[in-house]
Amino acid sequence: MTISVGFFRTALLLLVGVLLSGCLPPGPKDEEKEQFFLAGKSRVKTMDFKGAIESFEKAVEVNPKSAPAHFELGVLYEQKESDPAAAIYHYERYLKLSPNSGKEEMVKTHVLACKQQLAQSVSLGPVTERQQKELEKLVDENKRLLEENKQLREDLDKWRAYAAGQQNAASQARAGSPTLRPVQPSVAGQPPASGAATSNSASAARPPATPATTLRTHIIKAGETPTIIARKYGVKVEALMAANPKLDPRRLQVGRAVTIPAP
Repeated sequence: MTISVGFFRTALLLLVGVLLSGCLPPGPKDEEKEQFFLAGKSRVKTMDFKGAIESFEKAVEVNPKSAPAHFELGVLYEQKESDPAAAIYHYERYLKLSPNSGKEEMVKTHVLACKQQLAQSVSLGPVTERQQKELEKLVDENKRLLEENKQLREDLDKWRAYAAGQQNAASQARAGSPTLRPVQPSVAGQPPASGAATSNSASAARPPATPATTLRTHIIKAGETPTIIARKYGVKVEALMAANPKLDPRRLQVGRAVTIPAP
């Protein structure tokens, strides 16, 4: 009986010795002394981040439950590789393997930041639909502005042609009769101003006076152009501009009255 008790004690002591010699799972401090983990830390110091990732990955292969290695991989994938999906995986493995490390809140914050970064790279349906509607609206607005710009250019070209014609007519009149002075067209049937030339050729060139009863007035509205106003009353743009010599076709003032000549 004494021998049996002694043998049992000896076996128990041997078992305890074996356990203390390293057969127990390594603790956190032991994991940080693993050769691949140490190699990864050394490569981080030399800024060899890809090499560090390879070393920490090997440390995880040797010991899949190495929480420190998972943490280091999470940091590297988040900050150096811009791979939020891989970073989230290793951060979550760290939280599962080391739930009471004291870094839980910090690691959860990193996980949330990685998830937000990952969500920004995903196109959402409602956002795309709203953006499509805004794009169509901008296209319609651009089309309208292009049409208005085209209309303004046409009005400007007509005004330039009219001004050139008036300048040529004045030049020809001066060349044909040096002493001839321009005659103001009579208004409401009044005779020409004193001192006006009485040449038959000048009288023939001068357009007939517009009767007062045919004059009309139009108040300029927003968005209107000389062409639009002329079309509305069935008159030519040139005639409209001639009846309003001080009117700037490029800057129509809303609310201003313009004279409409006879058609």
